[in-house]
Amino acid sequence: MNPVTSANAKGISRMVIHRAVERGDLTRIARGIYIPSDAPAADWDLIEAASQRSDATICLNSALSYHELTDEIPDSLSIAIPRGARIPASSTTITWHSFDKNSFALGREPFSIPGSDLKIGLYSAPRSIVDAFRLRGNVGYELARDALKEWLRRGGKPTEIMELATLIPRARRPVLQALEVLT
Repeated sequence: MNPVTSANAKGISRMVIHRAVERGDLTRIARGIYIPSDAPAADWDLIEAASQRSDATICLNSALSYHELTDEIPDSLSIAIPRGARIPASSTTITWHSFDKNSFALGREPFSIPGSDLKIGLYSAPRSIVDAFRLRGNVGYELARDALKEWLRRGGKPTEIMELATLIPRARRPVLQALEVLT
């Protein structure tokens, strides 16, 4: 059973929720999202993102961290949604990114959130690296380069990442240049 309770989804009035929070029966983890106070430990940022958007996808440095391709500890959870979709109001620990609708599903895999029955998308290691190069002005060139270097060291194939880079806008050239230097 899912420990996350969305007040609107359950048809519970705000007053009932407010009283349950005051008694300590529920804990508010996000706007309109509550958990039983005795719920098992879980990653509440992932649960919040998955509860707010069914197409939420872990991306960039957060995805690279899940794939253990960076030593960087992200200061917020990076979540991608299709460009044009409404960015939800959420905690400050989630950074929302708008990705191109046509390439949004490329490299997207379902990921079960431990401690809940929810799923969220997670970009594959090659997709996360390609996105880091594409958005290197925002996340830093070093993050992209170091992730690519580690991925290649683990046996990643340059052809695999280049095939993906050609399908994602503004990614082919920076990935190709980095591969030429590293291989």
